[in-house]
Amino acid sequence: MEADQGMAQAGGVPSPGAAPDQPYVFKLVLLGSGSVGKSSLALRYVKNDFKSILPTVGCAFFTKVVDLGAVSLKFEIWDTAGQEKYHSICHLYFRGANAAVLVYDITRKDSFFKAQQWLKDLERESPPGEVVVMLVGNKTDLGEQREVTFQEGKEFAESKRLLFMEASAKLNQQVNEVFSTVAWELLRREERKEGRPQRGDAGLALSGAPAGPARCCAR
Repeated sequence: MEADQGMAQAGGVPSPGAAPDQPYVFKLVLLGSGSVGKSSLALRYVKNDFKSILPTVGCAFFTKVVDLGAVSLKFEIWDTAGQEKYHSICHLYFRGANAAVLVYDITRKDSFFKAQQWLKDLERESPPGEVVVMLVGNKTDLGEQREVTFQEGKEFAESKRLLFMEASAKLNQQVNEVFSTVAWELLRREERKEGRPQRGDAGLALSGAPAGPARCCAR
């Protein structure tokens, strides 16, 4: 696996699709309010680490190569700042995105409403359905403080045709599943564009209801 972190500049990303021995490259943006755990999800996924993280300034950048069996995929992950003062700047990072992970904190109803606003902002840059969007309710380890029910998240995701999961970056619950589900969906779309045989729903853990506090993914 490959991992890097650092400040990034807005710019182009290589188009998905490569030679047989080269991975597909996809740009993924993390969106959501401040303190919902976007950076924690990225750090847990890329480095399998968790720590208290200072607010992201501007945008942080990670990469990770994902092995999907016969092919590999490289995520270029852009972790955007959630604070309002960076909101207009973050729109620069939407451009050319193939996927977005839209994060809210299940203990903060306001972050759930803010996620819906981020989705509207994303749709202004890209037509609905063009970008693979995963809605993630983070911090299931704080379930006793929950303000947003699983059903609320699921119903909103279904209404907008988004992927959906709940997760805990702190406990490493469903974090890999969030990104691997996005990866499989991106790969399936790429193969469809290339006219190659589809892989069905392999790799997608889709269910209509959670099987435990942190499980769930609906489309």
